[in-house]
Amino acid sequence: MRQKQEMDIRTLELFHHLAGSLHFSRTSQACNISPSALTRVIQRLETDVGKQLFIRNSRCVELTYAGQAFKKYAEDVLGRFERLQGELSKDAILSGQLSLYCSVTAAYSILPRFIPRYRAMHPRVQIHLETGDPAQAIDRLMNRDADAVIAALPEKPGTQISFLNMAVSPLVFIGAGHYPDVLVRNSKKEPNWEKIPLILADKGLSRERIDQWFVENSVLPRIYSQVTGHEAIIALVNLGFGIGFVPRLVLEKSQLYRDIVVLDNMPELPPYEIALCTRNTNLSNPRVRALWDIVAGVS
Repeated sequence: MRQKQEMDIRTLELFHHLAGSLHFSRTSQACNISPSALTRVIQRLETDVGKQLFIRNSRCVELTYAGQAFKKYAEDVLGRFERLQGELSKDAILSGQLSLYCSVTAAYSILPRFIPRYRAMHPRVQIHLETGDPAQAIDRLMNRDADAVIAALPEKPGTQISFLNMAVSPLVFIGAGHYPDVLVRNSKKEPNWEKIPLILADKGLSRERIDQWFVENSVLPRIYSQVTGHEAIIALVNLGFGIGFVPRLVLEKSQLYRDIVVLDNMPELPPYEIALCTRNTNLSNPRVRALWDIVAGVS
């Protein structure tokens, strides 16, 4: 491998994000760089390394064997750089940026428990908050898009992730109070899944759990719509398009809460365990460690 001075931390960060997203547009948007500039960075990096790192065509982007090997190298260098930053700033007043990612619901129901205290203790740290689909939280963490995320813990969090449990939320089936579905609300038995339209998350833990229940019970549901985010499920349910499946915490914080009915006689599935998550290596970053200690003290 021919390493040059141009192979700086920023280049490695761009490469690592692209190796995780495998999508030039997503990486350029997330990293605030134009797609053409990102392409030039990757081309220069491939020249420096002396190997093609990505296979790219009109349909997809994939890592080559050399790209997979270089990803391990990039992760090692970035990890050591993060630890160095932590060591250099131990005795200094905390400053710089702390990036967080969570759902809209978590932003106004969970963050207020600890962010005000963090701001009071470390006023020079700039908090960058991005909200979005909670199903993307762990991926964004591992792709280094965020220093820490609030997420529903997956069945197997993985050995690279540290987490602090913050809340537990049951998963509930919901219907619209002003669009009563007789088949669901007035029946003492489980609904006929082949007839009742379902609105589900397109991915994420809630989707994985309901899909698993359907498989285990040999049920072929009638899925009306698959959407991004639980808030969108509540909105479509409220409009009478079908019944949905969401965490109770999201429902209780929704503006539509009074118009929605939690349905009885439905399957009971394992609840959401909501946690603050970060990569293990991030705990050597003083800004992340300070956040971690505050959350541990209030959870």
